Amino acid sequence: MSDPKEEQLKRWRLVLGKVADPEEQSGLGGEEQGMDQVLDALYDSERERGLGSSSPNVNRWLGDIRKYFPTPVVQLMQKDALDRLRLSQMLTQPELLETLSPDVQLVSTLLSLKKVLPTQTRETAREVVRKVVAELEKKLKAPLLAALRGRLNRAQRSRKPRFNDVDWQRTIRANLKHYQPAYKTIIPEKIFGFGRRNPQLQDLIILVDQSGSMADSVVYVGIFGCIMAAVPSLRTRFVVFDTSVVDLTDHLHDAVDLLFATQLGGGTHIGKALDYASQWVQTPRKTILILISDLLEGGSTDELIRKAANLKNQGVKFVTLLALNDKGVPIYDQQMASAFAGLGIPTFACTPDRFAEVMGGLVGEG
Repeated sequence: MSDPKEEQLKRWRLVLGKVADPEEQSGLGGEEQGMDQVLDALYDSERERGLGSSSPNVNRWLGDIRKYFPTPVVQLMQKDALDRLRLSQMLTQPELLETLSPDVQLVSTLLSLKKVLPTQTRETAREVVRKVVAELEKKLKAPLLAALRGRLNRAQRSRKPRFNDVDWQRTIRANLKHYQPAYKTIIPEKIFGFGRRNPQLQDLIILVDQSGSMADSVVYVGIFGCIMAAVPSLRTRFVVFDTSVVDLTDHLHDAVDLLFATQLGGGTHIGKALDYASQWVQTPRKTILILISDLLEGGSTDELIRKAANLKNQGVKFVTLLALNDKGVPIYDQQMASAFAGLGIPTFACTPDRFAEVMGGLVGEG
């Protein structure tokens, strides 16, 4: 057991800062040093703009406070940062909008700050998010829609195929006589391809863990959700959860509205979300359920596994994405992930550019 006096000394050190312990005798550990750094950046009165003026520094600091402190404290520190370090000025400068490149971390930062942003900066923040979302939609929409068009039907022929549907072997054989030696290539006169099976109507339920650790995933899946909501062969339902469950399906007409309706932070109760999803399962074998979560369950893990098994056994096409971002290996509950995989529920992390492939496979199974 730790010495109560040592613990008390460490607490006072964190409260008072380095000035109370110039020789660093309090013996702060690794996590305590991290807490000290984020507190020092905000409350050290000797500094101006302790977080640095660049958005990466701000993003890093906001991520750290979510890591070390509970939600009520995080919200208080965010408000203090806006007041003390004048971070809101970053959002009111018109040149910021002109120089920003698409940055999912910036969007998640603004979404996490939305409750404490001054009124005059909220519309500017919304415009920043809209710009980033527009760039991401431009990049992600075409591959996703192409993947959802249905599987190739090799028994059906097409004389005006799309690029991905071209029967290259037949096209090359039929046009060998049009080979151009000067260009060392074939100029095809006729192009042959395959048709596609019309995808059948399926229900898509997206469950999104909106705890702080899933911030980037929330941004990506929000954009994907709005794209898929416009696909005629899918009836898309979009649900976010922490310790409560909120259905945001009515916001799927606009990705920015959808993202601002989320509430990043808080705990996690996946079991409640699965209960809600179960209400919308009408034809299990025509239902796709995508759970976006790190599986760090705050409720009963036994109940969670039972509910997941029940949906899987009904015939629901159930997939769990531990993360939907470009950050690499996510932090997740490995034991719960193994339990889900043992139920036959594919459980893995996914980069945004591979999400289209995942959805194409799920829709194609119908």
